[in-house]
Amino acid sequence: MIRRVFIFIALIVALAYLITAMVAFNKRPADAVCAGVELIVKDTLKVNFITNEDIARLLKKSDLYPVGKKLSDISTYSIEQELEKNPLVDRIECYRTPSDKICIEIHQRIPILRVMTQNEDFFIDNQGGIMPHNTHCISHLVIVTGKVNKEFAKNELYQFGAFLYNNTFWDAQIEQINVLPNLDVELVPRVGNHIIHLGKLDDYEAKLERLKKFYTKGLNSVGWNKYKRINVEFNNQIICTKR
Repeated sequence: MIRRVFIFIALIVALAYLITAMVAFNKRPADAVCAGVELIVKDTLKVNFITNEDIARLLKKSDLYPVGKKLSDISTYSIEQELEKNPLVDRIECYRTPSDKICIEIHQRIPILRVMTQNEDFFIDNQGGIMPHNTHCISHLVIVTGKVNKEFAKNELYQFGAFLYNNTFWDAQIEQINVLPNLDVELVPRVGNHIIHLGKLDDYEAKLERLKKFYTKGLNSVGWNKYKRINVEFNNQIICTKR
């Protein structure tokens, strides 16, 4: 019984604190101005496309930069709408803080493949979308070459790229994907001087699992540079061509 009373009192105190904080937050002076911008960029360990300078430049260009403006005149919705036009941004969350600042949380789009052909240079992100090429360097990203159209890129290629990206072993091992005119796929590994012929992008998990076993039981014994071509296109077999 006493424990319940203490719990009830604690809840009352917490509720009173929340109400007081909300009242204090909403009772700003009518002429209070924005004291600054807090920028929070998510996933910076994976990519670093967006900078404070980029955001300030975009908002100043559209006359939405909030610093120095009355808080009552600032539309956080308009800021979100403007910044979401950036093709490198996934989504934006913009809100006012108790310290009279505007906080902008930016979720970046995460590229998983870079397509580089004679006519195209773009990224495929982790949701299957097409991203424009960005000058910021992205290390350890699989390069796609050959005959690639955007429809193929957003479907079969994206699914395969997502598998590689989320698989620790193959993400570290595959350096390049080359798409042939008939849409067969060849892979260039980071370790081993050979080409992997994968064939069509179907049943690729089983094909690569078969190749991984061959790496472990075969190449570790005979050497990683013995073969110039390893074909895993056909079920239950691996065809190797010596150099």
